[in-house]
Amino acid sequence: MRLVIVDDHPVVRDGLRGMLAAADFKVVGEAASGDEAVAVVTAVSPDVVLMDLRMPGSDGLSAIERLRGHPCRVLVLTTYDTDRDVLPAIKAGATGYLLKDTPRDELQRAIRSAHAGEAVLSPAVATRLLGQVREPATEALSTRELDVLTLVAKGSTNRAVAAALFISEATVKTHLLHVYAKLGVSDRAAAVAVAYERGLLRSRER
Repeated sequence: MRLVIVDDHPVVRDGLRGMLAAADFKVVGEAASGDEAVAVVTAVSPDVVLMDLRMPGSDGLSAIERLRGHPCRVLVLTTYDTDRDVLPAIKAGATGYLLKDTPRDELQRAIRSAHAGEAVLSPAVATRLLGQVREPATEALSTRELDVLTLVAKGSTNRAVAAALFISEATVKTHLLHVYAKLGVSDRAAAVAVAYERGLLRSRER
């Protein structure tokens, strides 16, 4: 099986190359950035690419997106398992997502599984994704909370919202705290952004 290793740390690439060569994998190319990865993969046509995500210059995510039409499989191998890393990588076309603390035997099995087109996820990543799927439905905003958020979205201050709705500023703050909790955000800007994303404000503006 022909592999390309993409990681900006030479020591990591050397370690992976030695380990994989001992397991009868053939490393046919290496890269230290997303741009290099695309160029190397295009030149050597590997079966599987081990792709780090965060690298100087062009990152691994951009490389995954650009390699979407290539027949190779991309297996992310990184240190990070946050939502900002995992979900975009999977959506971009990665066949699997592993962390760098994955034991040697599991990594080798994962490479073979990825080559066969099977989805491969480290336990931590699988748990994170499953948790999102099982996440309970978001509690709906009340009519008054939507009234407050609609005015906030238009740039109104708490005082202006209070005057428009004939309530106190303290009540406005309380409504906003409830909105933040229900939308899973921590500030006004994020609340407005999430509300627009979910269509909560657009539907009220028609």
